[in-house]
Amino acid sequence: MTLQQLRYIVEVVCCDLNISRAAVVLGTSQPGISKQIRSLEEELGVEIFERQGKHLARLTAAGTTIVQLAEELLREAANIRAIAEEHRDEGSGELLLGTTHTQARYVLPSTITTFRQRYPHVSVHLHQGTPSQVADWAARGQVDFAIATESMGLYENLVILPCYRWDHGIIVPRDHPLAGCATLTLEAIASHPLITYVHGFTGRFHLDEAFARHGLHPQVVLSAVDADVIKTYVRLGLGVGIVAHMAYLPEADTDLAYLKADHLFAENITYIGFAARRQLRGFMYDFMALFAPHLQRTAVKQLQGTEHPQERARLFCDLAAHLAPHAQGLCEAPPPAGP
Repeated sequence: MTLQQLRYIVEVVCCDLNISRAAVVLGTSQPGISKQIRSLEEELGVEIFERQGKHLARLTAAGTTIVQLAEELLREAANIRAIAEEHRDEGSGELLLGTTHTQARYVLPSTITTFRQRYPHVSVHLHQGTPSQVADWAARGQVDFAIATESMGLYENLVILPCYRWDHGIIVPRDHPLAGCATLTLEAIASHPLITYVHGFTGRFHLDEAFARHGLHPQVVLSAVDADVIKTYVRLGLGVGIVAHMAYLPEADTDLAYLKADHLFAENITYIGFAARRQLRGFMYDFMALFAPHLQRTAVKQLQGTEHPQERARLFCDLAAHLAPHAQGLCEAPPPAGP
């Protein structure tokens, strides 16, 4: 049994049992993966996958347990490598980030620029996906950090830290009737066709919740995961756009009017999450502090090392207290699920 074989079976599962896709991800050949899986099954004396013809159909009962243990072994192997790399050369390596388009396009550039200046020998790899995808990648150890607003609390083996708060805003062409509104209301917004994020992205839940609470049923004519796409269709006159406030760039979006809507929609909190048992390197702690200055290494390590739920909740609230005042509400309810 080798780590390579374990890596193959885990990646095949991550790729929905598609060996061809797993081969692309792993940079190897489909026959090579199939051969190694068969070799591992022969060594163990059990089948890991049920097959239909030449295709993998599902995990066997034994295979389900084997893959779970394989994931744990691969995480521990990665931790061993991280410890060795940190002692060998603390200023080089790679940082794997899983995040959404909004974070990658509008929030992370300045942080990554400063980080690269500080750590020129650390390569940064951005993997974009849905909030649930990036959280799953972090939980599985496929990325070092997941950065998103939604879905982070769905994974119990993630350490979740609050980074910053943000609000939604309204964008319209400068000659649009709403552009001259002295006091923006939900009723006024709902009277126009809307263009905003798809469900599960960038605080969409808070938008739907606000309209429903007031008995309004706006017509969403287009939804997208990308704020640049939303702005494109607003410019075409298809409707009123609702975007994250950081997606409006005054110097670039001069043809659009931006209307504050923080009095209409609940605030959103962006989190950073990582696998609870992941061995973080020094530059990873520094990245977190650059992204959210209150996430200093000592505070993060203290929360990492806490097992008691009440103490963990207290430490989470201490970190949330460093956000803008509106974020204090985070501690009126338990923090997102996590170890």
